[in-house]
Amino acid sequence: MPGKKFQGLSLLRPSTVSPIRYSEAPVSPSASKTHPTTASAQPRLYSFRRCPYAIRARMALCYAGVKVDIEEVDLRHKPAGLLAASPKATVPVLVTALGEVIDQSLDIMRWALAQNDPDGWLITRDPGTGVPGAEHWIDLNDMTFKPLLDRYKYASQHPQHPPTEHRRQAFEALILALEAQLQTTPWLAGTRVGLADVALFPFVRQFAGVDSRWFSAQALPAVQAWLNAWLASSQFRSVMEKPASR
Repeated sequence: MPGKKFQGLSLLRPSTVSPIRYSEAPVSPSASKTHPTTASAQPRLYSFRRCPYAIRARMALCYAGVKVDIEEVDLRHKPAGLLAASPKATVPVLVTALGEVIDQSLDIMRWALAQNDPDGWLITRDPGTGVPGAEHWIDLNDMTFKPLLDRYKYASQHPQHPPTEHRRQAFEALILALEAQLQTTPWLAGTRVGLADVALFPFVRQFAGVDSRWFSAQALPAVQAWLNAWLASSQFRSVMEKPASR
């Protein structure tokens, strides 16, 4: 795949641990709404550095130039502020400066992009290209791929199949479709970076990391180039900086 395809990605606008499972609670009719709480001078994001849901939220906030106070959450000892803001207490949770609570990662992304979206990430696909829209990819990732990814990553908890079978199911559910699309267009939205690219790559990163040698050996030139471009970007490096020790 030509290297030119990913030129400029690094210029996107910003700015031994035991396994922990992280996921968002299923969206209920009220879960995607905002709820009033105590107002503060600057938005606060409750986050967990390696959580793919939190990564995509931080990516959107960084790109949009929204300054937030990030509180890294110990998932075994969740802070009182997180529990007060969101009863489901899964990361990420954003408390805006107006005291509203947004506790779904995609809603946080859309909120950030509503503040500032200089490159049009909210344009879900290029008109006339025939590519699937962002919702197609996000639904496939969040509803189908993520549960299969968890079974692969935490295979010891799902002994009904060997890890290789869980891997196969996850691979066939999403990765092959991504490869087919990215062989045709540079990004999932077509010729531009879109919401789906940013929303999905943290999960593909997690899949690749379960057995990086195996993933690197697969015939996935388009997916691997797309993923590596995101991982090498200045924006990703920025949002993955480790929090200062307290």
